[in-house]
Amino acid sequence: MTTFEIEPGRLFIGGQWREAADGARTEVVDPSRGAVLTTVAEAGAADVDAAVRAAREAFDDGSWSGLSGRERGRILHRVAELIRENAEDIARLESLDVGKPITLAHAVDVTNAANDYEHFAALAHTLHGANRDTPMNALAYTRREPLGVVAAITPFNFPLILAGSKIAPALAAGNTIVHKPADETPLSALYMAKLFQRAGVPDGVVNVVTGAGPVAGEALLRHSGVDKIAFTGSTAVGRHAASVAGEALKPVTMELGGNAAHIVFEDAELEKAVGAIIKGFVFNSGQFCMGGPRLLVARSVYATLLGILEQAVPGVPLGDPRQPETVIGPMAGEKHLKKVEEYVELARKEGARIVCGGERLDLDGGFYYKPTVIADLPNDSRVIQEEIFGPVLTVQPFDSEEEAIRLANSTPYGLASGVQTSNLARAHRIADKLQAGIVWVNDWAMLDPAVPFGGVKDSGFGREYGPEALASYTRTKSVVVSLD
Repeated sequence: MTTFEIEPGRLFIGGQWREAADGARTEVVDPSRGAVLTTVAEAGAADVDAAVRAAREAFDDGSWSGLSGRERGRILHRVAELIRENAEDIARLESLDVGKPITLAHAVDVTNAANDYEHFAALAHTLHGANRDTPMNALAYTRREPLGVVAAITPFNFPLILAGSKIAPALAAGNTIVHKPADETPLSALYMAKLFQRAGVPDGVVNVVTGAGPVAGEALLRHSGVDKIAFTGSTAVGRHAASVAGEALKPVTMELGGNAAHIVFEDAELEKAVGAIIKGFVFNSGQFCMGGPRLLVARSVYATLLGILEQAVPGVPLGDPRQPETVIGPMAGEKHLKKVEEYVELARKEGARIVCGGERLDLDGGFYYKPTVIADLPNDSRVIQEEIFGPVLTVQPFDSEEEAIRLANSTPYGLASGVQTSNLARAHRIADKLQAGIVWVNDWAMLDPAVPFGGVKDSGFGREYGPEALASYTRTKSVVVSLD
């Protein structure tokens, strides 16, 4: 890969680039080498206040909310076009910032981000009200209106995609935005601010404040000028964010942690299933809230499948994300790597069998962990019950459909699940009983902006993608006109 210069980042507020009010800056680290990539401004409460005020002014002046849905859609289509035109730069930036393999950054992150804006651009003119038939001598109808200023708080693992999944529908509905990206991975958010401006999004409609969650994030959560909070992140932080929103009676959507079960029945096509299993737990170095880190296998094929995984998993290309053949890159940071190490050590103490992996890979000073398969743990093990968020797969046998469903639903999470079977009736039967916001059958991570996803239980509430997401950025107003 050629040298890619990254300029120091500043805050984007009201269409202007500025330093933090107190001049504070923070480092952004390349996780593949442990080296500093650049620095970005570290916003404080005063900066967040300025961003919210800019968003409020832009909302109130009608420069965006006053446009027709078709006009907003035309600009969002241009955003999608600019993402595709600048795909090479965006993919490299996301790869450097997060440690994503460059091939996946192109094929997944950039492609899906462009699709997000394109999809919601097409939906922008579909926010219609409806006439209501009543016995009153009146004309009664509803209107769908934007909420106002939306705080979009996004995580480190999919900065580009998860920002788009919030910003695209919020803009399509006519809202304005203050975006607080994860402090570890802020670079694509700053790049996108330039593209919004080039696409014709008016000043103040999208604002980006980089900085620490406990400071900038907390100030944004608590700001009285914010009308909705859209959050993706850990369940622990999500609980706090939801409680803050509840105190202020603000609408909120929460896409939180996951610990999905991937169920393999005896009639599954094992060769096909193995590809989905590996994708489900190594994709994005396992830093995927909808990953499949818990494998439940029918006992009759349990030993066979473990043997296949023991041979196949170590062969998945792991290494420098700049190389096009790499499938697994580094963890996003040292703290994420240490967390995975702690869970694998805990598994050893609990008597687990490490089928493969189970250790760091020392490479260029980066934060690499070998993909790891673990067997022989009881279901109440912390390693099975808690979200590891790394390239670790636990494998458990089951003896019946009922047991598979019980095991799958036995954790506090409910974001995604998967089923491998050649029996169509069984697929529908199991999917109906799984406590998850999305269920994949005979593959993993099939995602499209038209298909909503989100959690149940400790995985949150509300939905990203689809018309369901667009609706969540509006409120309904009823108008009743007397005909007397």
